[in-house]
Amino acid sequence: MNLIKKITAVASFVAISITASSQTTIVDIALSSKDHSTLVAAVKAAGLVETLNSAGPFTVFAPVNAAFDKLPAGTVETLLKPENKALLTSILTYHVVAGNIDAAAVVAAIKAANGKASLQTVSGKKLFASIENGKVILTDEKGGKATVTATDLKGSNGVIHVIDTIVMPGS
Repeated sequence: MNLIKKITAVASFVAISITASSQTTIVDIALSSKDHSTLVAAVKAAGLVETLNSAGPFTVFAPVNAAFDKLPAGTVETLLKPENKALLTSILTYHVVAGNIDAAAVVAAIKAANGKASLQTVSGKKLFASIENGKVILTDEKGGKATVTATDLKGSNGVIHVIDTIVMPGS
């Protein structure tokens, strides 16, 4: 069974386990998206499902499967290994900001900061949001950029904004 099939099987199992809940959390939203199966597998491997199912609120910049595919060959498989849990957790929590920050609030923060808003992530590091060609762009501490491709997927404990690239914390 290849890695994608394993990830899909795990995601399906977790989805069945969680859907008994009466409220749709940000984890439930990710589980229901075929484009986020790699993210779901990573969140599970990092032990973050329970945290991201808690009251929050959280704003998650959720990379699609294609974003993980942009990483060098073997990176995802290496990160999913138990011995790399701390590194995986630091990368995933760099995609999360405390609070329920919808798209309008992100744009307002960018404008208030004269074009470049600083977002404090749960990992303790910063992401920078700006607008380029009418699109919200996240710039990580290493200078990498991700484009927000979908916004305001609202759950009972926060909101998800979909991004096309993994953002990486600095050292």
